Amino acid sequence: MNNLVIDLTHGGVKIAISLAKKGKNVLAYDIYNTLKGIDKKMLEVYDVELIQLEDLTNFKGDMNVIYPIHLPLSPNEIKSYNPNLNYTFQTHHDIVKDLLDGWGRDIIKIEITGVKGKTTSAFMLKEILLDDNPLILSSLGALLYENHNEIILKRNISITPANIKETVDLAYKIANPICKIAEGTVESKNLKKYNSAIFESSLGVCGIGDVGLLLNIAEDYPIAKGRGSASQAKRQVFKCKCVCIQKEAFDKYYSDIKHEKTNTFSLNDRNANLFIRNAKYDLDLTELEIEYRNVKTINDNVVSGEIKLDCFAPGPHHASNVLGVILTCLSLEINQDKIINGIKSYKGIPGRTNRKIIKNSTIIEEINPGLNTQAIKESVNMIRNLDDYLISIGGDYGITCEEIDEEKLATYLNGLESDLILTGDLGLSLSSKINRKFTYIENCNDVYNMAIENEKNLLFIYRSDYRKLSQR
Repeated sequence: MNNLVIDLTHGGVKIAISLAKKGKNVLAYDIYNTLKGIDKKMLEVYDVELIQLEDLTNFKGDMNVIYPIHLPLSPNEIKSYNPNLNYTFQTHHDIVKDLLDGWGRDIIKIEITGVKGKTTSAFMLKEILLDDNPLILSSLGALLYENHNEIILKRNISITPANIKETVDLAYKIANPICKIAEGTVESKNLKKYNSAIFESSLGVCGIGDVGLLLNIAEDYPIAKGRGSASQAKRQVFKCKCVCIQKEAFDKYYSDIKHEKTNTFSLNDRNANLFIRNAKYDLDLTELEIEYRNVKTINDNVVSGEIKLDCFAPGPHHASNVLGVILTCLSLEINQDKIINGIKSYKGIPGRTNRKIIKNSTIIEEINPGLNTQAIKESVNMIRNLDDYLISIGGDYGITCEEIDEEKLATYLNGLESDLILTGDLGLSLSSKINRKFTYIENCNDVYNMAIENEKNLLFIYRSDYRKLSQR
């Protein structure tokens, strides 16, 4: 059988090489024409043949097409190049699950998806599972924690399905730098330094998780040239052994799915398996009283109870992430004290929600590549007294599958009663749509300087990859 890997930009090189190492006959189509350098050389080393779709006319027999879920081509469009082939189709998620077959049977595995909150939730889970030396793939990098010490496996890495395999391979090399056992053998699968694994995934999950956590569908943006949507892609979470999902998302998008181990969480709906009974929000420390009922666990038990904890969750949208994390841990039957202490240890992370004091100014950062109007509204709403804060809105473009609705955001900002600063490319574009008083500052670093010099508090909302922002 021929295996055609489409899209070498979003992890296809790793998938093609992994298949070739298993003795498969592999073809590759570079749909976005980004292949270069070491990646191109590696494909040559492993005899992966680069083709165009027109070249399918040269093949006979079986053709397994491996494609990303957001591919801007339909199966019928691919088949049209040679209707006589016997086609099968697998997503990148599906093939990564196949490639990792047999891996991680004796460790805790969590896959996280959702439109917002993935990285925050991954690092909350890291705090809870720190004694289990977690292996992590997140938008902040591939990381391994050993005896509470962070090992950076790879910093610039995306959360595509193929990079789950990449993260596992990188951890294998760290754990066994001089081991001669072949990758993929039974012996190699038992060589590791970690007892848990947490993987972020942008558009659904692979289904390797003991628990799949779907945080929200804050915005159901289109993918694959409008043939699909974020909610459709994230249905893959139900391939996991146990699913923890925001109840509002489940009711709206997935009520047709029957999965025997589905647990729901909600800020407001008391019909969820886990919900907030009482909340006292604060920018420093929020107090939550939580009730959970009939939570189904990976060990076929059902648990109910209550939990009270302190956490870094300045607003309800942060608290929703906390609920998803707690429900995930209860589904894994993690000790309640461990959950409480781990979440209390989480203080935010650079590149997401973070609070810091600089001289006489309180700076609250909301930096996220997927910020949209609703997320910005929620960030502003967590500030009780807007008169005490400068609010800065800005950011970059071309960093995620979803872009921001400027007209909708401008309408919201026009009605906002606070000192407003616009910055970055997004701020510049918004400036032509704003009909209220504002200040434009091109360099986002100067926004901090302005607030500190004038002893003002600052809510800094910026749509960006934090790694890019931190280099400025």
